[in-house]
Amino acid sequence: MKAIRRFTVRTVLPAALHDLDELAHNLRWSWHGPTRDLFESLDPALWASVKGDPVSLLGALSPEKLAALAADAGLVERVRVEAAGLRTYLNEPRWYQGAGDDLPAAIAYFSPEFGITKVLPQYSGGLGILAGDHLKSASDLGVPIVGVGLLYGAGYFVQSLTRDGWQVEDYPLLDPDAMPVTLVREDDGTPATVSINLPGDRMLHAHVWMAAVGRVPLLLLDSNIPENDDLARKVTDRLYGGGGEHRLQQELLLGVGGVRALRLWSRLTGAPEPEVYHTNEGHAGFLGVERVAELVSQHGLGFDEALEAVRSATVFTTHTPVPAGIDRFGVDTISQYFGGANEIAGVPLDRVLALGAEDYEGGDPTVFNMAVMGLRLGGRANGVSLLHGEVSRGMFNGLWPGFDGSEVPISSITNGVHAPTWVDRRVSELAESRFAPEALADSTGWLDPSAITDAELFALRRELRAQTVEDARARLRKSWRKRGASPAELGWVDEALSPDVLTIGFARRVPTYKRLTLMLRDPDRLRALLLDPERPVQLIIAGKSHPADDQGKRLIQQLVKFTDDPAVRHRIVFLPNYDIGMAQTLYPGCDVWLNNPLRPLEACGTSGMKAALNGGLNLSILDGWWDEWFDGENGWAIPTADGVEDADRRDDLEAAALYDLIESQVAQRFYDRGEDGTPQHWLQQVRHTLATLGPKVQATRMVEDYVRHLYAPAAVAGRELHGSGYAGAKDLAGWKATVRSDWSQVRVDHVESAGLGESPQVGDRLAVRAYVSLGALTPADVDVQVVHGKVSESDEMSSFETQSLEVTEEYENGRFAFGGEIVLDFSGAFGYTVRVVPRHAGLANVAELGLVSNA
Repeated sequence: MKAIRRFTVRTVLPAALHDLDELAHNLRWSWHGPTRDLFESLDPALWASVKGDPVSLLGALSPEKLAALAADAGLVERVRVEAAGLRTYLNEPRWYQGAGDDLPAAIAYFSPEFGITKVLPQYSGGLGILAGDHLKSASDLGVPIVGVGLLYGAGYFVQSLTRDGWQVEDYPLLDPDAMPVTLVREDDGTPATVSINLPGDRMLHAHVWMAAVGRVPLLLLDSNIPENDDLARKVTDRLYGGGGEHRLQQELLLGVGGVRALRLWSRLTGAPEPEVYHTNEGHAGFLGVERVAELVSQHGLGFDEALEAVRSATVFTTHTPVPAGIDRFGVDTISQYFGGANEIAGVPLDRVLALGAEDYEGGDPTVFNMAVMGLRLGGRANGVSLLHGEVSRGMFNGLWPGFDGSEVPISSITNGVHAPTWVDRRVSELAESRFAPEALADSTGWLDPSAITDAELFALRRELRAQTVEDARARLRKSWRKRGASPAELGWVDEALSPDVLTIGFARRVPTYKRLTLMLRDPDRLRALLLDPERPVQLIIAGKSHPADDQGKRLIQQLVKFTDDPAVRHRIVFLPNYDIGMAQTLYPGCDVWLNNPLRPLEACGTSGMKAALNGGLNLSILDGWWDEWFDGENGWAIPTADGVEDADRRDDLEAAALYDLIESQVAQRFYDRGEDGTPQHWLQQVRHTLATLGPKVQATRMVEDYVRHLYAPAAVAGRELHGSGYAGAKDLAGWKATVRSDWSQVRVDHVESAGLGESPQVGDRLAVRAYVSLGALTPADVDVQVVHGKVSESDEMSSFETQSLEVTEEYENGRFAFGGEIVLDFSGAFGYTVRVVPRHAGLANVAELGLVSNA
């Protein structure tokens, strides 16, 4: 019989164990081993059956069991100690509290997904895992971030396979009452609610849940509430589950509703309102529109003045290296949500549409681009690796016409990973027990073989490999049972994989550019590597394709068909339903982490970082983070066939290079054992990886970079524009309007130079004099610059420096002479030009207005 209603009844804990509820509902347990040990000790078998979920564990303990536990004085003391430790962690000063005086009091971090722990399945892949690691590391550092996202009723899908290897999606419903989240309530106990107007006189309401991520509150909006009509209840039904208006409504709720949830949170808790707003990808871009609307309605600012105030304190991070990865909506659809009866007073529809308009060469005038809006609303923007920053500057160059690609205002902060989440405890505990504090802090202890011998390190690596093999066999057996196999057919699974064979891992989402099946380009050669009698290789592969991506599903099916072959299935496996739980066991046990995207389409790719922190070596295309941190000893770079236009030919060449590396270097080095039975050269590379990559790939380093280079400057800029009744914003908006209006009159009329002989030498001085017309503008409004550097045979300056010229004379009709000197500080072909750009103390960068007048 089917129930008509379902809800979760929470356990009433004995007073002596009351602190367990706080420990279960603060997600610090997901990266704090002693707290997990405490929960496991309550009932090890039950802990295993609930898959390490403290909330489910407490809900499953019987009153009799709880009474017995409460009578155990030793256990009660452990609970007290862990609860006290959590409270100390939540309140003690940490890195941020000593990092400076101008830091923001609070930072809002918006993301469509957050990968915190497998028991809170609100993530699909890299973007969410990165967001989760960002919050965890912010908590560890004491950075006052507030996360904002959506609570999806079914999260992302659970993946399984049919008998013929086709991906099947299942969306199990999630009960918030059974998860480590708490409903935010008004003072009278009613659920706190945010509401948004929709077209057709409809309303979208949402409750707000809070997940405590250590010190960081994560606010999650949930539309599945009785106040909504049936369609509105489905807005947060699943992550990336719909397109068109469904996706647009999710993004409206995330951006507009998210800002309203922050106001609600501050009102109810007394938390400071954020000074900086960080948009993690374009999905939350409408938060900027909502903040403009707030300033217009509550402070009487004009649209342009409010826009400047919002931009100054907004950070936008782009994660996609391809235009196809950006959300775009039809202009007509956006008009329905921000025009007509839904138009916001003081926020005209045409100004909203202009924020996301592709009004540049090659753009589509019929669409609204969420990333373009993010860049126009973000006073500071960044990519997620050095190479991705370069790719992003090229991809969005059209927004700043007249400026060189290197000047496009998109910087880069390379992603990192949260070590306590991803490093196996045996690795971290061994290091903590053997290294001095300084050597532990900077990871140099790994270079000392007297602290941890080669034999110990290799034994540890085998132990981790064996754990991965055991877990893979269990998942493989479960997968085959779902595919319809009987137990009698699965005896071979017990012999699948080996704890003594070189293990290569490959796990990620399955869009075509990540090239899941590159390893299958030459099946015979792959078989030879897998079955080599002396130096065998084994592959563990996992990944999900987007439900609407049939091409990605076909790639999975093609790979699964190969792995099903009885001749090789003990050496290569595909494990369905890649998630945090699988990853935490998979990364530590892989000797090599494989990544072979189509360069330069990998924005960062952090999975290899997690493997490296466990002592794995990377075997990767030079893309994303690997492009900047591969040093020749921390793994191998797969050569790329750049410039080969035939895609099949390029894949053939790069696959052949991959086979060559595995055969001639990777496998050979792994199996090259010394007298003590260890691969000494291999272990040297492992030590080098742990020592040199360890500090770089940490998410704490990443968050510190965000604080120093983006959050702190954004906070200072915001204060300058917000103070004295937004006087700075009003001044900047008025100045920009004047400059834009009069810029057509700005030109470089003539340039003269002097001071060099027939054979210029390093150290000589070049005097430059430029005659410039400014029209109604003044020299204070502009910066007249000499742009100089090395030039190619076609007179192109691929890299250059700028030097400002000073006013030397004033003429009639807005004409001025500017002059200065350049010191020739390098030899070779030299070139220069002169340009005029706007200048104002409130500008974040020289290209902000997209205005330039070149000689």
